[in-house]
Amino acid sequence: MLQPVPLTRYVITDGFWAQQQQINRDRIIPHCIESMERVGWIENFRAAIRGTLATERVGRVFADSEIYKTMEAMLWDLARKPSSELSERLIELAELVPQAQSDDGYLNTAFGYEGGEARYTDMDLGHELYNFGHLLQAAVAAIRSGGPQQFVDAARRLAGHICDEFGEDGRQAIDGHPEVETALVELYRATGERRYLEQARIFVERRGHKTLSDTRTKGRDYYQDNVPVREAEVLVGHAVRALYLTAGAIDVAVEMGDEELLAATKAQYDRTLERRTYLHGGMGSNHSGETYGDDFELPSDRAYAETCAAIASVHVAWRLLLATGEHSYADVIERTLYNNVASCPSTDGRSFFYVNTLHRRAPGIEQEPGGESLRRTDGTRATWFTTSCCPTNLARTLASIGAYMATVDADGIQLHQYATGTLEATFGQGRTARLSVTTGYPNDGLISVRIDETEGDEWSLTLRVPAWASGAKLSVNGEEQDAAPGAAVVTRVWQAGDTVELRLPMTPRFVFADPRIDDVRGSAAVERGPLVYAVESVDQPDIDLELVTIDINTPLEDSDAEVGLDGVVPVRAQGTVRSLDESGWPYGGDAPRTVSQNVELTLIPYFRWANRGSSTMRVWIPRSDVALAEANG
Repeated sequence: MLQPVPLTRYVITDGFWAQQQQINRDRIIPHCIESMERVGWIENFRAAIRGTLATERVGRVFADSEIYKTMEAMLWDLARKPSSELSERLIELAELVPQAQSDDGYLNTAFGYEGGEARYTDMDLGHELYNFGHLLQAAVAAIRSGGPQQFVDAARRLAGHICDEFGEDGRQAIDGHPEVETALVELYRATGERRYLEQARIFVERRGHKTLSDTRTKGRDYYQDNVPVREAEVLVGHAVRALYLTAGAIDVAVEMGDEELLAATKAQYDRTLERRTYLHGGMGSNHSGETYGDDFELPSDRAYAETCAAIASVHVAWRLLLATGEHSYADVIERTLYNNVASCPSTDGRSFFYVNTLHRRAPGIEQEPGGESLRRTDGTRATWFTTSCCPTNLARTLASIGAYMATVDADGIQLHQYATGTLEATFGQGRTARLSVTTGYPNDGLISVRIDETEGDEWSLTLRVPAWASGAKLSVNGEEQDAAPGAAVVTRVWQAGDTVELRLPMTPRFVFADPRIDDVRGSAAVERGPLVYAVESVDQPDIDLELVTIDINTPLEDSDAEVGLDGVVPVRAQGTVRSLDESGWPYGGDAPRTVSQNVELTLIPYFRWANRGSSTMRVWIPRSDVALAEANG
């Protein structure tokens, strides 16, 4: 089993993720705090202290969780680098929240106050335990980073309340939105308090016995309460709920040595990756209920692919990587982070995608000024939503991104993601090493690792070679060899100054879909390195993207086109644009007559689309050869 490296041991100093972390600190986290003050979600806690929630509370029942996720982001970011301004704001929140706590540990602004709904009267949709889970996860960040003790104390009182209220002999209930399960296990890991782990196990085992009510959105599958976790075959229902539950179940399985539960959750996630996942790593293909579709039901233009679901998928893949050592899960993390998660924020860090579609047929609709956006699927990023789970989830993910870079085991160090920075690792029987990583990834495929300090004995350095990287090369102190996709393992007696270079091929390539994904049958997509690419109307202003085809027989090339986006490498493709003899009725007995004109297409990394104004966009592009064959009957 692989072991994670503490967050502060991999210091990202430059490049793609360093830039994202800086935007997170300077823009995203402050924006989240400012927005929650503006819409009154932080004020809810002050109203709780005043005793005026009955007349003053605003926001959805899960609004508390957004404060906790932002606090978690602040804690991880402060662990990475001090900031007096951020620290002062954190302390203010850490002092405010516990003042709203009841004597028995209960802490929620939506239930349990005079004039409001009683506690635990809406286990289906009330999100009480979900809110609690995010508070506990923020407290884990506080424990691991030396954060405010009064907040940690409040979290432990709350965790005690959960165990007392929902233990084996307590309420036989579960929350409609899983999340508390993994939070309880993380709190157990941080404190050693065994009853937190036991309570997480109870919640996992209670799921799937039809405790919750039926729904109009795929019945009890919506909240994974139709089939016990051990018996499920694939992830179903609300995608974020399903993935959070899976992460919690894996945590329980690992900590309790439950191989059956681990195997079951692994098989469910593997099938979901194989049959219910989008090219950019997104999950959730139904707008109704934010749910998974059936196998291979992956429509591009109706892709929901919520940012929170992508983040939750990273949580699951990370846990399975640790538990199994299978490098394919690091590939999933890479794909999901660079494409779906990185797509969420605008370049200025002040507006966000909730939904990450792969095809936009009409220009996006700009958010109306002066409030929270009600709409999540308009093709433009919004500054804030009535349900703003995604910006705060993004903030805590970017703040902690360094934790996903590397692991250790008894034999050495494994590098799974690539970012310029330094790593200090302890492995085996107390052996230590310090490495420096230099790379221009994801635009450049050269990853250079230098051994800065080592104890002079034999150990293994493992570098992940992504599944897409056929033809990769590995050199150790200048001696080059082939590196097949999977893992490149170098075992030797290391000396300070030794260097390892991994060179990944960055030539743009075509990607084709399983023919059972009928929405994109006869189409191709483009990738370069770990990045999925898209064609956007901004770069082809005179072309209707609904009539474009792409020529898969002409090689793709890097382009020097000026696209007005910093730090990206455009790709040039050849294709055609068709013109039609339009009639008033779009159906007929003969194939539509078309005239095709050759065009040069400019593609950009998908995660940067919709940063240059409202536009149309597509990832999957019909193939010219297929279109020609259809036209010829």
